[in-house]
Amino acid sequence: MGSDSFQPIQGMSDIAAPDIYAWQRLEGIARDLLRRYAFTEVRTPVLERAAVFERSLGVATDVVQKEMYRFQDRGGRDLVLRPEGTAGVIRHLCGRAQEAHDARVYYLGPMFRSERPQAGRRRQFHQLGVEAIGAPRPAADAEIMALQVDLLRAWGLEGFQLQCNTRGAPGDHERVATELRARLTAQHDALCPDCRRRLQANPLRILDCKQETCRELVDALPPVTEWMDPAARTYLDEVVAILERLEIPVVRNPQLVRGLDYYVHTVWEITHPGLGAQDALSGGGRYTLTFGKQTMAGVGFAMGLERVLAALQSQGQQAADWAEAPQVWLVAQGQAAFDENLVLMQSLRMRGVACAMDLQGRSLKAQMRMANRSGCPYVVVRGDTEMEQGTFQLKHMADGTQRAVEMPELINTLCHPLAAAEQE
Repeated sequence: MGSDSFQPIQGMSDIAAPDIYAWQRLEGIARDLLRRYAFTEVRTPVLERAAVFERSLGVATDVVQKEMYRFQDRGGRDLVLRPEGTAGVIRHLCGRAQEAHDARVYYLGPMFRSERPQAGRRRQFHQLGVEAIGAPRPAADAEIMALQVDLLRAWGLEGFQLQCNTRGAPGDHERVATELRARLTAQHDALCPDCRRRLQANPLRILDCKQETCRELVDALPPVTEWMDPAARTYLDEVVAILERLEIPVVRNPQLVRGLDYYVHTVWEITHPGLGAQDALSGGGRYTLTFGKQTMAGVGFAMGLERVLAALQSQGQQAADWAEAPQVWLVAQGQAAFDENLVLMQSLRMRGVACAMDLQGRSLKAQMRMANRSGCPYVVVRGDTEMEQGTFQLKHMADGTQRAVEMPELINTLCHPLAAAEQE
């Protein structure tokens, strides 16, 4: 096998130490915070029927037209690897009928899009998302936006900006699309190729185009909210007012859109300067989705964890900084000490102490080097003398001090380090 045989497919990554420490930290903090917000986890399949996303995202969206990994199985079913999390979660909740109408769930896992790999965007990426089911209420939208800001702060992210807008009520969508087509049709030749296609199929997506010529045309347009019912603008006003009471900074961006067909009313995006020109960190909004005879209204967001990590790294945080070293490394000199350390290691682990030792019979010097590399705060050394006396040499790695202790003091120090430090 060539060296390329050991590499993952382009646009996909292996995640191992030290990077995995950062992933585990993000996931652990998120699960704890989401529990406090009364969300429970749901895990849906990575493989879904293509219709799940065609009906929810819209057949004219870039995701459905260009980015889904799509194939037929042996039975001829049209299947895709999930490109996002909301549609599968709502498909699941619709199957639970009435009991799901007040659901508060989150998902965490890999998504797949067959787009060109670039900085911060992968073909397999990982999203954390939440869905709060319920009828449109400004307070519900503001709560989810506050949750997202709370989560980013808990991760230690700084300098991000929350922007919001409205897609309007469902009745506003066609009116907005008609106005956009009327104003941009005369500029057809100045639009980029993608936006020429969007002009008929999904003109709202033109507002989100990053091409300079399209940006200039969009900047000359009035805010799309001018073409919406006043009630839609009032709804957004109430969302912003609640966020201000919660002391959550928010900026109105009248050109902000979320390009998926299921969005209504509040939409938002969080940006971070550490991500460069493509500075979108995450997005969310209120939506209405229908599967069969079931219609589900809710509000939620999704965050790409790769982009969160990139933003944290731009602030100087490194994955290795979040590694959790074993609390103690056991070092043995001689077979008898080795045998007893195996028993001690298992006993400490059962008491909740993370510990390790060399199992290859290396020299004392090599074992100490391993202990140093591990970053553990304590090393316990046993040799023939300690075995005869029933003691242990306990070394504090921070200051290099070492003393002989008996089993009760050893257990107390390792199992209750804070209490032991106070006694010292």
